[in-house]
Amino acid sequence: MASATITTEGQVIIPKEIRDYLNLNTGSRVDFVIDENGTVKLIPLNVPIQSLSGILQRPGMKSATLEEMEAAIQEGSSDWT
Repeated sequence: MASATITTEGQVIIPKEIRDYLNLNTGSRVDFVIDENGTVKLIPLNVPIQSLSGILQRPGMKSATLEEMEAAIQEGSSDWT
């Protein structure tokens, strides 16, 4: 298992084996996601979005259609007007 140390500035050097595995290079961007179990996941942003499909899927959770997502966005945005 790869590990790293956090600097006083809160920075971490991602171990080479992890950078190689995720195809991360200088300037690559990543996201950090906390899943429903409290596990933090590092998501490389240099991959096609299609390959991330289902990464946050919870067992028994129904996938939303594009129409359902659009409706939820509209409903949420109406709270701000």
